[in-house]
Amino acid sequence: MQRVRKGRTSLRLLKEQKWLFLMSVPFVLWVFLFNYVPVWGWTMAFQNFRPGRAFGDQEWAGLSHFAELFADERFYMVLRNTLGMSLLSLLVGYTVPIAFALLLNEMRGKVFKRSIQTIAYLPHFVSWVIVAGLVTKMLSVEGIVNELLMLLHLTDEPIQFMAKEHWFWGVVTMSDMWKETGWNSIIFLAAIVGIDPELHEAATMDGAGRFRRMWHITLPGIRPTIMVMLILSIGWLTSIGFEKQYLLGNPIVSDYSEVLDLYVLNYGIKVGRYSYGTAIGIFNSVVSIMLLLISNGIFKRMTKESVI
Repeated sequence: MQRVRKGRTSLRLLKEQKWLFLMSVPFVLWVFLFNYVPVWGWTMAFQNFRPGRAFGDQEWAGLSHFAELFADERFYMVLRNTLGMSLLSLLVGYTVPIAFALLLNEMRGKVFKRSIQTIAYLPHFVSWVIVAGLVTKMLSVEGIVNELLMLLHLTDEPIQFMAKEHWFWGVVTMSDMWKETGWNSIIFLAAIVGIDPELHEAATMDGAGRFRRMWHITLPGIRPTIMVMLILSIGWLTSIGFEKQYLLGNPIVSDYSEVLDLYVLNYGIKVGRYSYGTAIGIFNSVVSIMLLLISNGIFKRMTKESVI
């Protein structure tokens, strides 16, 4: 009887919301075509893939490409760079937007507040090509940063920032923070708007100041959003792209600038080793899924918040 009732409820729901289901069909097809169908290409990682040959004519290689990957010392160096820059980006690029959203919410002047929001959002829409050019110019020997340092007598001679390999992670992290802080704060600002204003009014009547209200009302109010975004960010630790590293890097700092996606480009696609590049992509995807599931399980136990 219970199964019959559930079936009737599902049919009734389908009938009542048929137009919503029909509207979602194009998006479901889009996800299927561009996210699930390409997974078939993972078979290349188990072949010595040669373009132009039919699938049945490809030579199967088993796990040899994965064995080659884990035996390559440069792969571990690239993995170190990827995780290092990802953790720095998570630390800075995740906490700073939260702080920015909290401070922006406390502004009272609407015109000034909207002006700050607009200025903070604009860098997101600037391409990394332009941002990399600006950063490189500012940090050059004749750039404004060196001029200021020498003007303030903090250094006697110009510093070659872009030639310091140990500084590269910091340059990338700061550049990314400047570009994305305003945009990443939008979701936290939206969560803050959903907090009941009466809680702030009651706290104000009890004598709580702005910072105390931020700590005891605003932050706990957006805690679910913070946890969900943190879990998703951890899941993307090994997938940070390559644009920033490719545009800001140079041969001098290559040992600290090369990341997994750039490694795939250099040692997979450029030299025609498509099977090897696919093996790296599979490793990247599997690690991302594992990180997502592990972080989701840990936060679910600790905070009761999860995305799955």
